[in-house]
Amino acid sequence: MEFQENLLNYISEALLTTNETISIAESVTSGLFQLAFSQMPHAEMFYKGGITAYTSTQKVKLLNVDENEANLCDCVSEKIAETMALNVARLFETDWSIAVKGYATPIRNSTYKIFSYYSFSYKSEIILSKKLELHPKTQALGAQQYYTEFILGCFKSEINKLLILK
Repeated sequence: MEFQENLLNYISEALLTTNETISIAESVTSGLFQLAFSQMPHAEMFYKGGITAYTSTQKVKLLNVDENEANLCDCVSEKIAETMALNVARLFETDWSIAVKGYATPIRNSTYKIFSYYSFSYKSEIILSKKLELHPKTQALGAQQYYTEFILGCFKSEINKLLILK
């Protein structure tokens, strides 16, 4: 998979300039965020790692997602994404984190829709949580790639807002 080089370079430069770190918790994208961050220039200086927790059991075990809540929503909700973001940042001791959870194929549990929830945490606080919906005929890999690129673009915007404030 190829990522927009200018997007990766911008994120890398911003994290290097601010001397901040990031970690990832993902499910629906199955490692694509971790791949993207590994491709950034000087990634070893700001990217501390990530977790691909594909099953609810692993999200509960590794990311402290509430088991009852996970069971109620098939582990797909804004609150689950926020919990994943906060806990992966704690686990890796990073300033920033990105978490994404959702569906890449339309199934009964998703009411035959394709969507994801994503959250960004910064300094132990959720600064953005959103739902992203795609056309139900989107192919699985296309959905995963779109989620990754779109959410990286949103992350760039959030970094930009903080850089302006500093």
